Amino acid sequence: MNYLYGTFLVLRGLEAIGVWNHEPEIQQAAEWIRMVQNADGGWGESCDSYDDPTTRGVGVSTPSQTAWGLLGLLAAGDTRSDSVAKGIKWLLARQQVDGCWDESLGQGKTRQGIYTGTGFPRVFYLAYPLYRNYFPLLALTNYKRAVEKAE
Repeated sequence: MNYLYGTFLVLRGLEAIGVWNHEPEIQQAAEWIRMVQNADGGWGESCDSYDDPTTRGVGVSTPSQTAWGLLGLLAAGDTRSDSVAKGIKWLLARQQVDGCWDESLGQGKTRQGIYTGTGFPRVFYLAYPLYRNYFPLLALTNYKRAVEKAE
């Protein structure tokens, strides 16, 4: 939650200010996102990443964190990799009939879902009940726009 979220936001910020997405630092960040993708096609990370560096980008796939991985890759100019295709497929396969996603599974469970935000590391963590919906919608919309732009 710490590294996926931070990496995607930095990549989006650099994209917003017009930094060329082929800069080595951007491609290195995108490669890290690809490397921590779960075998099921999604991404996940737990609160453990604050205490244990070996858990950076490691966790049960969640809709919000899968969207963060996708948004980071898209910001780095990746629209056609297997990682992006698998992430999009993961989101679409788990979208419910009402258009929402379930984020009740995983580590750090609360009654509202899993922790996907940080108040203060090691002190308290936050569960944002709408992250599971608006980040996937943002990722799918960005993907659609990027693919249309590339055509």
